[in-house]
Amino acid sequence: MTVESPVVGDIRRFNRFYTGMIGLLNQHILDSNLSLSEVRVLFEIGQLGKCTAGQLIAILKIDGGYLSRLLKKFEKNGWLNRQQSTADGRTFFLYLSAAGKKMLAGLEDKSNREIQQITGHLSEKQQQQVAGAMKTIEQVLSAQPGEQTSDIHIRYNLQPGDVGYLIYLHGQLYAKESGYNLEFEAYVCKTFYEFLPTYNPAKDRMFLATVNDQIVGSVAILGSSRHLAQLRWFLIHPDFRGKGLGKKLLQEALAFCKEKHYQKVYLMTTSMQETAIALYKNAGFRKTGEKYLQLWGQQLYEQRYDMDLF
Repeated sequence: MTVESPVVGDIRRFNRFYTGMIGLLNQHILDSNLSLSEVRVLFEIGQLGKCTAGQLIAILKIDGGYLSRLLKKFEKNGWLNRQQSTADGRTFFLYLSAAGKKMLAGLEDKSNREIQQITGHLSEKQQQQVAGAMKTIEQVLSAQPGEQTSDIHIRYNLQPGDVGYLIYLHGQLYAKESGYNLEFEAYVCKTFYEFLPTYNPAKDRMFLATVNDQIVGSVAILGSSRHLAQLRWFLIHPDFRGKGLGKKLLQEALAFCKEKHYQKVYLMTTSMQETAIALYKNAGFRKTGEKYLQLWGQQLYEQRYDMDLF
């Protein structure tokens, strides 16, 4: 018989506690006739907008035969539509019907209310601690081999001193790595000056990667309108590059955009930021504009990248 380590015991204890807390011991969830697996599949289809069965298998690590049975059930209930690919007749795209979207919206609303019931009695600081601990679990367990994220934490609220330090980091790093002059630091100051009076966590979010409470990376999503968001202030300290942190921050920022139902997100950059541009392109951004400028002591191309989310 294998001897249980203290770590394994702690994790099993937490699993029992949390499973009981959210009510997943029941066969069906959210007062519906759906299993947890069925809800997960519906949620992923809703998030992706249009996808293939192969994508769902890769994301959810689900058996292909079992997924096929679920999809047939969803079609029978009128929740799911299929569209044959014009490029490959063997491929079918899956997307939720109007009835499926309505049903999923109801499930998400019930889920939100349940979470509010669980956390409603906690102070704002305690809620942030709970959310932060969950994010840490996600980051550590999802890190790829070679990615060192165990000592990196991501928080989502601005604290006094954060903006000043971010301006300092931008000014210092861009001067050193791109040769930008003081005009760039003034520009960063101006962007934060314009942002802070209108900052609203309901539409905007900062993502600050910290180590020992020191900021080592950042990105932000600013709601420009109901359907359009802007990605800004994407920065990773040189000591923490090559660890998957930039990719992680970008993924979180895009997930927030989808959560808030933004239809498009855009960003402005320059042709000198080759590493960041590669990340943007891999995430799905496409270049939509470019103009040649004398800016911040350099001759460069200012570029715009856009990404359609739905």
